[in-house]
Amino acid sequence: MSTAARHQSEWAAGRSPRTGLATPGLVTFAGVLLALLGFLNGLDGIAAIARSHVFFGNAHYVFGDLRAWGWVMLVLAVVQLAAAYGVLVARAEWARWTGVVVLGLNVFAQMAFIPSYPFWSLTIIAIDVLGIYGLTAYGSLDRGVTPSGGGEAAPADVPQAPRPKAA
Repeated sequence: MSTAARHQSEWAAGRSPRTGLATPGLVTFAGVLLALLGFLNGLDGIAAIARSHVFFGNAHYVFGDLRAWGWVMLVLAVVQLAAAYGVLVARAEWARWTGVVVLGLNVFAQMAFIPSYPFWSLTIIAIDVLGIYGLTAYGSLDRGVTPSGGGEAAPADVPQAPRPKAA
């Protein structure tokens, strides 16, 4: 494989061609998705609490009603926005894992919310899955975790400057 093709494939995989470590682009993308989902779930929750007419009127839920699911969506939205702040601004490890948990919970909440707005719920579930992938695919850049998630980068993996020979 030529050098140009290797560099292109490394960038496509989200790795820096110089170090082989994951770049922050995918985590940043997932953080933006997390913020977007927090905003959309907030709107969804407020509309459900206000009994807006955008939802199907004859929807039957496994438990609860439209207003109860609106409160669930609103709580999830607040946690999603807090995790998005932690991922995008603070670059905190806890925020990444909080984001994974809250996105997983949102998948289940949207599955229960499907009777009231099916297409919207399925779209949000797809975005949740993308966000979970973005937050979990690569290790932390701050600790030098390799893209395979295999822990600390081995010294042989990191290019080093040549040392002068001792005389």
